[in-house]
Amino acid sequence: GWGVLVNISIAAITALVTEAAILKLRNRNWRQDLADSSALVTALLLALALPPLVPWWITVIGVMFAIIFAKHLYGGLGYNPFNPAMTGYVLLLISFPVQMTSWSPASPLWENSISFVDTLALIFQGHTSSGTTLELLINGFDGYSSATPLGSMKMDLTAGYMTSEILTKPLFSWLAGVGWQWVNISFLLGGLYLIYKGCIAWQISAALLLGLALMALLFNLFAGDAYPSLLFHLFSGGTMLGAFFIATDPVTAATTIKGRWIYGIGIGVITWLIRTFGGYPDAIAFAVLLMNIAAPTIDHYTRPMAYGEHNGGSE
Repeated sequence: GWGVLVNISIAAITALVTEAAILKLRNRNWRQDLADSSALVTALLLALALPPLVPWWITVIGVMFAIIFAKHLYGGLGYNPFNPAMTGYVLLLISFPVQMTSWSPASPLWENSISFVDTLALIFQGHTSSGTTLELLINGFDGYSSATPLGSMKMDLTAGYMTSEILTKPLFSWLAGVGWQWVNISFLLGGLYLIYKGCIAWQISAALLLGLALMALLFNLFAGDAYPSLLFHLFSGGTMLGAFFIATDPVTAATTIKGRWIYGIGIGVITWLIRTFGGYPDAIAFAVLLMNIAAPTIDHYTRPMAYGEHNGGSE
């Protein structure tokens, strides 16, 4: 809906203003440094990870934290050890869990779509022009539509339902969740285009999807009623956004060829573990940040051997 575009606009403006202010405080040429658009990339990725109707101040806090603390506190672009967008997202998820889990249902599940004016009212005022709050809107959908497919699956499995029973709910479609599957397919196509243009390291994306798919396939084969299929995991939540647009961040990811495979598989496995046994339905942000910590060590031990060098020495 319109909320996604509104969030992107708020995030972009906040990122540019914050970046310019910090660069000026650091006595840097802020006009020149803003031209690299790295602040806009951070804003876009964070905005896409937020619920569409989240209050405006949530977006502002997340973007400011990402730019100031996750990026410039370490010296700016190229020196930050953690992905700024995911750092801001995790801060928001831990600090404001109610707002960050108040997802509006996919459009096929809405009785009536929300207009652009009502979208602005919900984001900036907390209620529509008629006085209806987001909570009232969400609660009017029999309780299932306010949860994401991953969240609904996790809650129902914990309650003792089988996956075959859960997938009969209107929230789910032939591949994954209603709406969510198309979002992930779109990010997949966009990611493949980035690989075709040579913009990202394809090994990281492939390794992440491989790690997640292998874990999901293995457990689904042995206990299909207790663990969702690999297709459900691949096309739910932030899987494709994480695989192609977040994990491939050249600053915070592993850089060696072997390291990229280890790094990506690690993210995929951790994502599955947290989704299955952790306290959060999705886990892309946590998995990326955990592997960000390991990236320098992975690069150190997977460094290609120089010509004439062996066993740590040289001939």
